[in-house]
Amino acid sequence: MEKNYDLEAMNARIQADSGLIQQILTETGKVIVGQSALLEGLVIGLLCNGHILLEGVPGLAKTTAVSALAQTIDASFNRLQFTPDLLPADLVGTLIYDQQKSDFYTKKGPIFANIILADEINRAPAKVQSALLEAMQERQVTIGGTTYPLDDPFLVLATQNPIEHEGTYPLPEAQMDRFMLKIKVNYPSHAEELQILRRMTTEEILTIQPVISPEDIIRFRAVVRNIYMAAQLENYIVDLVCATRAPEAYQLDELSTLIEYGASPRATIFLAFAARARAFLSQRGYVTPEDIHAVGMDVLRHRVIISYEAEADGRDVESIISQVFAKIEVP
Repeated sequence: MEKNYDLEAMNARIQADSGLIQQILTETGKVIVGQSALLEGLVIGLLCNGHILLEGVPGLAKTTAVSALAQTIDASFNRLQFTPDLLPADLVGTLIYDQQKSDFYTKKGPIFANIILADEINRAPAKVQSALLEAMQERQVTIGGTTYPLDDPFLVLATQNPIEHEGTYPLPEAQMDRFMLKIKVNYPSHAEELQILRRMTTEEILTIQPVISPEDIIRFRAVVRNIYMAAQLENYIVDLVCATRAPEAYQLDELSTLIEYGASPRATIFLAFAARARAFLSQRGYVTPEDIHAVGMDVLRHRVIISYEAEADGRDVESIISQVFAKIEVP
């Protein structure tokens, strides 16, 4: 560890902030049963200023989880139901002609909020995807030739259904790469589903209270950026990502025909950010290999493109990424 890094001071700072983070999880727990990985992923996105894509079959509380998270923050929130007839103007806004003043004025769209829930994002056509892409990447939108910055924080939390493809538009790879994490939402356990049944049918639904402000989020992000990561772990992250591009260089020759395209450098950046955020959630001022492993699949699963040969062989992207993690030596 670097001599000028004060681990004790960082741990004390994280301890002071961890209470607010725990309050977020407590408040969302009023309406969400289980789904700890989902809630942790949403908080990591919040801490890293990274957009998140949630994928799961209907009825798994994806929309409810995002809405609950937004309610814990004293910030603006808009839910957008994406449909095939949606227009870019419905998202970003448009110019309106004022007959009395004989001039145009700007009517801003629902994208102007701190947290955006893009429900069923893959139902929007290409022009809407393009408008959303500018907002996600540049954190600004263009209306009538004028550029408007978006609020800080600005976070897109999108959902998509993996089983229903009628009337959907697959997200372009460029847009998929803009999502920091792709979280797969799974069915609850038997005990969790029993708790859901009892809560939803016999108990009064509790009201979620705001517990943090946008200023708190910005302060948390500054702490996360300064969490210590050893040089060996930085090299480990680069090795993991590079192994998806040139597997033969890491004695993974069998994967060279199974991976069509490896992860981009954005994966390296996001993996380091997410690992730091996970250390923050664990109340540590330093990153461990376990932090990298915990977030690795969510960072990489939508960035590694497998070949037709892999699909014909019955391999999926997650098994291939797991093989990379198993092969690359942990420092």
